Amino acid sequence: MSTKTEPKEAMEYHAGQHHHAEQHHGAGRLFRIAGPVVVAVGLDARMFDVVRVGKERLMGEVIQINGDKTVIQVYEDTTGIKPGEPVENTGEQLSVELGPGLLTSIYDGIQRPLPVLEKQMGSFIKRGVDAPGLDHARKWQFKALRKKGEHVKGGDILGEVEETPGFIHRIMVPQGMEGKIKDISSGAYTVLQPVCTLDTAHDGSGGGREGKMDITMAQRWPVRLARKAKKKLAPTIPLLTGQRVFDSLFPLAKGGAAAIPGPFGAGKTVSQQQLAKWCDADIIVYVGCGERGNEMTEVLVEFPHLEDPKTKKPLMNRTVLIANTSNMPVAAREASVYTGVTIAEYFRDMGYSVAMMADSTSRWAEAMREISSRLEEMPGEEGYPAYLSTRLAEFYERTGRVIPLGTEKEGSVTIIGAVSPPGGDFSEPVTQSTLRVTKTFWALDAKLAQRRHFPSINWLTSYSLYLDILTPWYAQNVASDWRQLIDRMMSVLQEEEKLLEIVQLVGSDSLPEKEQLTLETARMLREFILQQNAFHEIDTYCELKKTYKMMKTIFHFSTLATAALEHGSRVKDILGITSKDKISDAKFGREYEKILDGVQKEMDAEFNKL
Repeated sequence: MSTKTEPKEAMEYHAGQHHHAEQHHGAGRLFRIAGPVVVAVGLDARMFDVVRVGKERLMGEVIQINGDKTVIQVYEDTTGIKPGEPVENTGEQLSVELGPGLLTSIYDGIQRPLPVLEKQMGSFIKRGVDAPGLDHARKWQFKALRKKGEHVKGGDILGEVEETPGFIHRIMVPQGMEGKIKDISSGAYTVLQPVCTLDTAHDGSGGGREGKMDITMAQRWPVRLARKAKKKLAPTIPLLTGQRVFDSLFPLAKGGAAAIPGPFGAGKTVSQQQLAKWCDADIIVYVGCGERGNEMTEVLVEFPHLEDPKTKKPLMNRTVLIANTSNMPVAAREASVYTGVTIAEYFRDMGYSVAMMADSTSRWAEAMREISSRLEEMPGEEGYPAYLSTRLAEFYERTGRVIPLGTEKEGSVTIIGAVSPPGGDFSEPVTQSTLRVTKTFWALDAKLAQRRHFPSINWLTSYSLYLDILTPWYAQNVASDWRQLIDRMMSVLQEEEKLLEIVQLVGSDSLPEKEQLTLETARMLREFILQQNAFHEIDTYCELKKTYKMMKTIFHFSTLATAALEHGSRVKDILGITSKDKISDAKFGREYEKILDGVQKEMDAEFNKL
């Protein structure tokens, strides 16, 4: 990485900058073409500059410079272009437009709005077509929060815009800019009209232009550069998902990273959608990265109809979708992940918690592998480039719970990356590299999916390294004995695994009576706690108090049953108790407390008879 744009440079955005920039840089011509990787000669360019390739001005990015030869990855299909065609440098890095209008948008991997492209050319995207990420014509109602004469610096909030009903978009001073407010006023503006003018003469830096600097509601940011924050905080608050198996056994912290690997048909996409729907983040960024077109269609068709459980308005009001299907150009797939995480960081800087779903990072790694092989780099394991784990680590490192610049509010970016290992083999490089950098591992199991146990999270191979750091939060907000119940639940499930091996050899009747009770308790935990119906209107979401109460009731049965055994009751009579199976009614009933209290009373009565 030879050059990195300074934030100040990244922020100086005025309409048309990218048109004028071309005149300052020498044009080159195409020398060699290998699919999405092309080589130009005679081009004056820096690393990661965005260039326009060929007569159709296809968008590309500089990824290697060898003397006079510049290697470019092109984000569009290169069929039919030939050596000798011109290549122009725009002098900018691959950047996204950030501002009001991001929410409810559906973009491709390089932030071109798909609905706008469809209007221009119908259902199939043609090459060389450009569209700005934000709507430049739409006017937004800006409400100023700072006054003339105040000194502001990067990250300070100047005002706000109601972007979607009930959602406030905070307009910030671009990072790397500082000065005194010369002029600011509320009113209706487009994203490119100045809402505030800064006097930058006093900050010493001059801001590139001595004197004054206009601030618009839109700012640009290079996607490969992480946005700065004031301070990183420890991940001590859980991201609540409403999915019992995640919230209880394998919690994820806000600002953490989770990997959800699984073979085809194990339910990755449904799990990702459940998380997007129910997790308690303010903003959802969903990146469909190289998934099959029909899977992405499901997301694009379903999401606009989903109701946000918190506000009862459409869930799209706080969602940004990035769709980059497997038949779209490979290089843009690599960019889509960075585009998504940059948008996530932008909302984090306003003080919101953001959850980003990347579905799936395997396709992103495959794109890297393809580009790497065309660059004739030395292949690493299974043909992936040697820098695969570095790239994955850099991407997941952009998570975190932070205090952003210019505010005391905290924001967070949590990344949930799906991995699709070929043949469900978790020992392959992408899964292994992801496990090294994520602290929560939700392993999907095809065998569980075949047995219709959903979500098909394998409780023996999954883990979460956030359990200890989150225990105080659960003790304070749910119950003091939460952690003891979780540990007890895990040990019963592990015990069951050992016993099932014996049962397969000799049958369950030959087990000691105490072990038969363990199997029954484990069955209840599996069926009542770990299984959850994503398509049932009540069971689709389960609050922590309900999960706790259900665990408590199951262990209440376990304790009474063990006591009854010691007092000489027969295991057959204990297992014949009918009240225990009514626990499942609580999953599908609205008044779960009433149901579970009733179950406990019935249970006590039945055991007293024994």
